[in-house]
Amino acid sequence: MADSSSWGSNYRLVAAERWKTKSAAMGRAVTDAFVEYAAPQPGMKVLDLASGTGEPAISLAQRVAPDGHVTAFDQSADLLEIAAERARQRNLANFTSRQGDAHDLPFADDSFDLATCRFGAMFFADIDRALTSLRRVLKPNARACFALWGPANQPYWATTMAIAAKYAGGPMLAPGGPDLFRFAAPGSFSDQFRRAGYRNIAEDTRTLPWTWHGTAEEVWEYCQAVSAPFRPMLERVPAEQRPALNAEVLAAINQYFDGSSIHCTAQVVFASAAKPATETEAAADR
Repeated sequence: MADSSSWGSNYRLVAAERWKTKSAAMGRAVTDAFVEYAAPQPGMKVLDLASGTGEPAISLAQRVAPDGHVTAFDQSADLLEIAAERARQRNLANFTSRQGDAHDLPFADDSFDLATCRFGAMFFADIDRALTSLRRVLKPNARACFALWGPANQPYWATTMAIAAKYAGGPMLAPGGPDLFRFAAPGSFSDQFRRAGYRNIAEDTRTLPWTWHGTAEEVWEYCQAVSAPFRPMLERVPAEQRPALNAEVLAAINQYFDGSSIHCTAQVVFASAAKPATETEAAADR
């Protein structure tokens, strides 16, 4: 269940619908900081990769209105339908969704003024191919901005999946499978940009609020439902050890509980780069 197709599976869709308000609130500080980092301007044409249920594409559409446009792109048509409905509820006429493969983007050369991707690039099977495809559809000098998970040793993961790994035995993530923390090491995504022929590369690791407005039980249920790469590990936990696992996780999460909300932080890598003005410049940089 750890392959890329699991991101569109029924259990994740149900979780996305059930927890959509609280999960959006939990990621709001990261989304807001990332949108500011991307610096969208009115009138821009923006491509948001791995949009899922709609953020940051919806926030970007609000920022580039009235004359700009955002295309939300994802491999899951089901998740994109949720995103499209959220956009309709906000009366966003400048938002469209498109299903497809980030490794082979179905857009013309030089189509977009800005590209974004929040918590998606870690799951691209061939990051070089995806970044090369993205560079093709960007306009010269246009920026590509990515948000990626920092290290596993941070509150949200340390109080959930790191504890589960003790009960499961073996690795927390399947070798060769999707890895949330693939680009946690400083400079690792910058290296990918460099290989793909981008310029003006920048990278910054930030610590941002990661707050769940509810109980520890809700956080743990949500985390298990949507964190597809951890499914093989969770399934290794013996049934008789589940109660002990749940008790230890809830105690750990409750360290951050103030009576109404869970106040964690998230370490997130922001990385950006620009398409060269000419292919001659791209070749020279490589």
